[in-house]
Amino acid sequence: METPDRPDAPAAPHAPGREAGEGTEAGPDARRAGGSAAGRDASDRDGQLAEQLLRLTRRIHRIQKHRLGPVGITPAQGRLLRTVAYCVAHRDGPPRMADLAALLEVVPRAVTTLVDGLEANGWARRVPDPANRRVIRVELTDAGHGTLRALRDARRSAAEEVLAPLGDEQRETLGELLSALVDAPPDAWAAPGYGPHRGG
Repeated sequence: METPDRPDAPAAPHAPGREAGEGTEAGPDARRAGGSAAGRDASDRDGQLAEQLLRLTRRIHRIQKHRLGPVGITPAQGRLLRTVAYCVAHRDGPPRMADLAALLEVVPRAVTTLVDGLEANGWARRVPDPANRRVIRVELTDAGHGTLRALRDARRSAAEEVLAPLGDEQRETLGELLSALVDAPPDAWAAPGYGPHRGG
């Protein structure tokens, strides 16, 4: 139902040559309301994206865990295996315990517990540093390399299952978008101490 024009509120005159409504500026309340609505929309969108990413990550982890059941390795042990292999391939050889704690962003005693578990399964061993025998480094055994291959196969299989609905172009686009997030500079991350972990 339309509201009739109020007879006691005549339209304000406007400058000659200018259509009514042109050149008028929304008041501060209207601008604030519009800005708040846009901010809420962006916040809702970002929150939904974050939730979708978390759901996808959890799904990949569930599939990977199922694939790794026969291997008997925990996600934390798998991450440690990958980090040791990364250090050997891209740094100065087998990492020190302190290196692992820094890369994994955990306290040293947590690394000690994880390394104990890898040693108990025959996947890793502690070795003295040739230059300073008081320093202990961690290296993978042959069995550890085999477990690492099984871990990579499980991750690849999980990714293939999750990405099955996407075509080649969609996968390429997704890869580019994820790279933009993973490769963002550290100061682009909101919380200090959080950022892309390149040790995996």
